[in-house]
Amino acid sequence: MNGSVRALAAAVLVAAGLSGISGCAASTEAPEAPDASREARTGTVLSVTRVSPVDAELSWHGKAPGAAGRIVEFATEPGGPWTILTYAPLGQATYRHPDLIPKTHFYYRVRPYYGPASRPVDVALPKGAFTKAEQRQEHTWAPPRTIRRAGVRTGPVRRPSATPTELRATVMHANGIRFTWTDHAEGERGYLLEDRPRGGGSFRPVAVLDPDINSFGLITLPNEKRASYRVRPFIYGERSNIARMTTGERPAGRG
Repeated sequence: MNGSVRALAAAVLVAAGLSGISGCAASTEAPEAPDASREARTGTVLSVTRVSPVDAELSWHGKAPGAAGRIVEFATEPGGPWTILTYAPLGQATYRHPDLIPKTHFYYRVRPYYGPASRPVDVALPKGAFTKAEQRQEHTWAPPRTIRRAGVRTGPVRRPSATPTELRATVMHANGIRFTWTDHAEGERGYLLEDRPRGGGSFRPVAVLDPDINSFGLITLPNEKRASYRVRPFIYGERSNIARMTTGERPAGRG
C-alpha cells in the first residue's frame, strides 16, 4: 500500500483508536531459527545486487503454479523478524529496495501466496478530497471485524470452495468505503483487499487483514474515485533461498 494520503488516513484511524489496518509494507513476521535447509527447497531462486552503496536490486526466477502473486520480504538478522516489502504480481521478477541503512546486513526472501479471489465490485465515489472534517470523524465502520454467520460452508484456502461470496461495497463518504463479504476459507493466513483503479491494468493489494475478517473500511486515494475491488483469502507457499547483501557508506549528498 503506497501513497501519503492512505498513510494519513491510517494514522487518523489509529489516532481514533481504530487499530487493525495493515499496510502492505508494514506486515511483519516473528523471528525464526535459521534453517539452511529451507534456502533451496523451492522452484524460486532469488539473487540480490548492490547497485549503489545503499540501494539493492532483487531479481528472481522460477515457477509457482496456481499462485496469485509473490511477497518480497527483508530482515536485518538471519532469523528475522521479516518485514513484507510488497505483494508482487506473479509476472513481476524484480524489486528495488532503496535508501537502506549504511553498513548493515540485509537478508531477502520471496514466496508465493495462494487463494481464490471474489468476484469484483465496481465503486464510484462522489467528488471531494479527504477533508479535515472527515478526518475528525470517528469512522466506527472502518476497523476490521468478524461478523458471525451461521450455516456457512467452508473449504481449504487453495480450493474453489474457499472463494469469498456476497462482496458488497457501501460508500460511507467521498473517500471511504465499507466492504463486507461471506468468508468460506479454512486455515487462511489472512485476507487481501485488492483494487484496480479505473484505467489500471491489474488488481493490487491495498490492505492486509487478519484471518476470519469479513468487514473492513477503506480510506481511498485520489485515483480510486472509480475502481473495482475484490477480496482474497491467502496462504503462503514455500520460501525461496535467502539472498544476503551488506550496504556500504552512504554517498555524499544522499540523506
